Amino acid sequence: MKLSGNTILITGGSAGIGFAFAERFIAAGNKVIICGRRESALQRAQDKVPGLITRISDLDIESERTALFDWVTANYPEVNVLVNNAGIQQRFHVLKADAKHNWSYFAKEMTTNIEAPLHLSMLFAPYFAAKEEAAIINVTSGLAFTPLAIAPIYSATKAALHSFTMSLRHQLSDTSVEVIEIAPPAVNTDLGGAGLHTHGEPLNAFADGIFQGLEEGKEEVGYGTSVNRLRMSRDEIDEYAKNMYAALKNLIE
Repeated sequence: MKLSGNTILITGGSAGIGFAFAERFIAAGNKVIICGRRESALQRAQDKVPGLITRISDLDIESERTALFDWVTANYPEVNVLVNNAGIQQRFHVLKADAKHNWSYFAKEMTTNIEAPLHLSMLFAPYFAAKEEAAIINVTSGLAFTPLAIAPIYSATKAALHSFTMSLRHQLSDTSVEVIEIAPPAVNTDLGGAGLHTHGEPLNAFADGIFQGLEEGKEEVGYGTSVNRLRMSRDEIDEYAKNMYAALKNLIE
């Protein structure tokens, strides 16, 4: 995709990976809109990067997703890139999860990570298909390919988003819309809670690496350990997932 001259909507753009992408897109000469649930977080992002456009939106609510689409296309009709980045991660053991009384807690992860990006992709795809150049970028995870057993719903939602992204790419292959998947490894952000990913890749190095992949025109962009995981055999996946669980299972026991 071209990296300048776009109008870009980034979900979950007030912090972490989304904000790092927003900074780089702004610096490359794009107009960038970020959305999120918390006004304070959006304001902090805008204070750091004054050129950002912000919108409060709770993507877990269907009506707010359609309202976001209507607002963006009405006020910024030139919008031509959607970055589905918003996501949450919950770590738990199924034998300790109170799914009878606390299902809404687990369902939220599915709504945020899979229902919202699918809905937004389906809202924006027809709008983008009428443009000369456009892109839908879905942020999945290395865990879409090698599941982390201590985060089972997160891994499953990212695998589902990977599958949807492949189908979307085929369906839009005869249009002007590029469909790109970004599959991060563990990155040092507050995903899942502060301090859980301090062992991950440095955020700025990761974001720079992803932008290099976008500049090279890749349809699937990994970084660090996720690069090899995108193409692992089934036997390699099984072994990798088993070893990750053995190393980290104490975190949920």
